[in-house]
Amino acid sequence: MDGQTLIVLTTLGTADRARALVRTLVEARLVACGTIVPGVTSVFRWEGAVQEEGEVLVVLKTRAERWEALRAAVETAHPYDVPELLAVPVTAGLAPYLAWVARETDQEDAG
Repeated sequence: MDGQTLIVLTTLGTADRARALVRTLVEARLVACGTIVPGVTSVFRWEGAVQEEGEVLVVLKTRAERWEALRAAVETAHPYDVPELLAVPVTAGLAPYLAWVARETDQEDAG
């Protein structure tokens, strides 16, 4: 799994919270990029009742080697009791983009 690019999905309640989380993750080189998609609606069951909430989808791009640190950082910073955090392996992509993700999430380049 070394070198594997991941797309990681999470949701937050506001664009400001999403922006703050993404900025923190990029600065820490845990992700190369986070795309913030406002205006999504989530319908889910929580504590026995069906809920419907407006949310902001965040699409993060990282490498499998950064997953554990990313997971820990999101669990610490995320305001939800049980945040959505799903990692999907990338099976193909534009080589220069995948190389950029790898460079931007490389701790050794953190100079």
